[in-house]
Amino acid sequence: MNIELTPLAIEHVRTLVRDSGKRGLYLAVRPAGCSGLEYIMDLADAPHDGDLVQAFDGFELFVDAESYKTALDGLRLDFQRDALSSAFVYNNPNAKGACGCGESFSV
Repeated sequence: MNIELTPLAIEHVRTLVRDSGKRGLYLAVRPAGCSGLEYIMDLADAPHDGDLVQAFDGFELFVDAESYKTALDGLRLDFQRDALSSAFVYNNPNAKGACGCGESFSV
């Protein structure tokens, strides 16, 4: 699977998973917004049927296989923090456009 998590993203996900008592992080896309797709990220106890699974130190990444084929192959997930906020940042080479509010994207 060709999805990269930066060291800061790994650290943050590891903390979220540990604190929640879950096993991993689920990642997918779904139709939504004005540009077509939005990211879904949730803590999970186990993969869904057919999910792709990648092991990290302290957690597993569960990726919806259809989302991977259509929109997530090559994704680089980062975590950024500044004085006022923190957020995951999706660097997706498949994204061809995004809505003005940044909530959805197209491939």
